[in-house]
This record gives sequence, C-alpha cells and structure tokens, in this order.
Amino acid sequence: MERGNHTVTEFILLGFSEDPVMQLILFVVFLVGYSLTVVGNTTLIVLICNDSRLHTPMYFFIGNLSFLDLWYSSVYTPKILVTCIAVDKSISFAGCLAQFFFSAGLAYSECYLLAAMAYDRYVAISNPLLYTQVMSKRLCIYFIIYCYTGGFVDAIILTSNTFTLDFCGDNVIDDFFCDVPPLVKLACDVTESYQQVLYFLLAFNVITPTVLILASYIFIIAAILRIRSTQGRLKAFSTCSSHLISVTLYFGSFLYIYSRPSSSYSLERDKVISTFYTVLFPMLNPLIYSLRNKDVKEALKKFLKVT
Repeated sequence: MERGNHTVTEFILLGFSEDPVMQLILFVVFLVGYSLTVVGNTTLIVLICNDSRLHTPMYFFIGNLSFLDLWYSSVYTPKILVTCIAVDKSISFAGCLAQFFFSAGLAYSECYLLAAMAYDRYVAISNPLLYTQVMSKRLCIYFIIYCYTGGFVDAIILTSNTFTLDFCGDNVIDDFFCDVPPLVKLACDVTESYQQVLYFLLAFNVITPTVLILASYIFIIAAILRIRSTQGRLKAFSTCSSHLISVTLYFGSFLYIYSRPSSSYSLERDKVISTFYTVLFPMLNPLIYSLRNKDVKEALKKFLKVT
C-alpha cells in the first residue's frame, strides 16, 4: 500500500528479545501459556454447555467470556510463537491489519461483556427472587449481540483510521503484535483528528463500561450492607469476587496502555503491560472462575466420571 513516498507491504515484529536463548525460553513460556488457555477455556465452555446446573445467566456470560478469551489469545499467540523462533519476523500489511482489527473488536467486546456481567451480579444480589425473570434468556442474548456488534463496529472505525495513516521510513514494529502505540510511532502524520478518534473510542468502549461497572458495584455494596448476617454478606460478596479480579486485571492494564497521549508511549514498558490482557488474562480467567466455584468443580467431577 502506497504511503507518502513509501510503499509499505509488510512490517517487521521485533518481539521481546533478539537473544536466541531468550527467544527459545519465551517460545516455551508462550507455548505453555497458550496450551493452558486453550485447554482451560475449552473445558469451561464444554462444562457450561454440558451441565444443566450451569445453565444460568451468570454461566452464560462466563461461557461467552471464555469464548472471547480463546479467540482473543488465538489472534496473538500463534504469531508470537512464530516470531520467537523464525528468522523471518515479518507480517504482511494485510495480516497486520487483520490482527489489529480482530484484536480491537474482541477487546472492545470483552469490555462490554464485563459490564454486562457486573449488571448480572447486581441483579442476582439485589433481587435474588426475581433474578431469573429479570435476567431472561432474551435479555442475555440481547446483551451478547450488543457486545459483539458494538465491539466490532468500533474496531472498524479504529482500524480504518489507523491504517490510513502515512507510515514513513522504518517499518519495524517494536512489539510482538500490531497495536496502536507501535503503529503510531511509525506514522509520520498523526493528526489531531486521529487523537480525537482514539479518545472517543477510549471513552465509549473502556471508560463508559468502567463507569457502569463501578455504578453496579456501588449498588451491590449497598445491597450487601442491607444483609443482616455476616455469613450472608460474605456469601453475597464471594459471588462477585471472581468478576472483580477479572475487571481489575483487564481494565487496569487496558487503561494504562491506551489512556495516555501518544507522545508518552514507552514501547518496552508497554510490551510487558500488554501481555497481561493479551496472554495472561485469557489464561487466568478459567482459573479465576473455577478454583473458588463449587458448581464448576462439581460439574468437572461429573464430566470426568462420565468420560
């Protein structure tokens, strides 16, 4: 594709290190992490689909979160593994665009989904007797449709604006995947209008879900405080603890990377932080939602006995 006086047909992904030994170590680490991600999220999806006790709104959302994490990790990790061991570390312009688009769409969809899960927890704690009526199957499906539609529509906006920038000079991406910070560093015409698009998408896809999550938890805390027994309060709070951990890990790293002006991007530091939501978070989610969950443990035991 023609950009100014240059023709950009591919990018070079530097990855984490140029040291062959370190690259081999990183290959093993990412391979193990990706294997755990695939096994953990696939197992959780199978259990939720297979066990009737898990056919509730909460597990419907958790199953969709596992599906997103499985897809999200698969956008990045196979290319990371190739970059670690291959001599040719290039990625085509079209490949970079596709990776960028799907990663943005899935990331935004996950932001919306975590907000929907916060509302689900609010309804479960504040109106437990009406929970299944309020969180009907139709409403849950509407939530999921909105999550995916909103996420990928905004991904189209971000991708079209990013890949119409002029990439001048070097085509080396100092990162392990195609993302906003390293691509902005390569661009020679980052306009104010592009910055405004970034801030709009940040506000719409990250800050707005964050505010909705915070509002849900304010009402959740108020509902928990109305419970008289200490045991009842602890039980109510325990149903939210997994979601709170997920939100903190995901939105914390996401806001750190994308809420700063492009002039303050530090690619070396950002590479480490971005592994939290691209690699670590999808791997940890099945553990977060199953280790302290008695229903999932019982469903797993039942599934293992049957098989």
